[in-house]
Amino acid sequence: MLLDTSIHCLKMLSILTLILIVPSTYAEQWPKGTFTLVKSNAGCPSGWAEGWRYQDNEDKKNDNFITYDHHFYGSFGVNMEFHYCTKDENTILGNETWPKGNYCILRQGLSCPSVGFETGSIYWDDEDDDNGNTLDGVLPSGSYDRNTFIDYCCRSDGSDKIGIILPTSQSFYLLRFTSQCQQVQGMFVREESVETDDEDKNNENKVSGSHPLNDGGKNNRLYYCYYYT
Repeated sequence: MLLDTSIHCLKMLSILTLILIVPSTYAEQWPKGTFTLVKSNAGCPSGWAEGWRYQDNEDKKNDNFITYDHHFYGSFGVNMEFHYCTKDENTILGNETWPKGNYCILRQGLSCPSVGFETGSIYWDDEDDDNGNTLDGVLPSGSYDRNTFIDYCCRSDGSDKIGIILPTSQSFYLLRFTSQCQQVQGMFVREESVETDDEDKNNENKVSGSHPLNDGGKNNRLYYCYYYT
């Protein structure tokens, strides 16, 4: 009996030791490099730069759409105001490269933050008459005047069904690329879409390169993936 008890204790000690030495499968830091994410109502990670862009959408018979009960931080109605969170590698270090998968982030700077991403862009032809576009703070790479042009980094070098490792302490958004929403280990995901009613007259909306899924035509319609615990 004493021998059985000793063996049982040794087994339990081995299991506890294994649990202690196996590292967590969830990242504590965001990947290295500089990049931007769309701000959720959970806020930006500590120390990240923030900014916002107000887009003056079509005035006549405005058909702006945003998923009911969405989780974006901003102001959404006949015009759209999105907020952004930017990680600056000069002040906030990361420890890993972005994992393989199928998703997009917003570009910050002249290039994407790691190997595996390909860059692309989306151009919004905003309202022409009495255009009220405004902005403030740090925004994704692009051009912001009477119209809106944003650069992205997208990748499709892994399966969306295999959960990638990213920080789980705070909710965040990625964007769909060529598949369904990318799975993230330890998080639930909910798809949320946004369609902007862009300029009707002589509409010049366009896309280039590797950009998030956009099937809006004369109106841009993007699909965001909201991650939460």
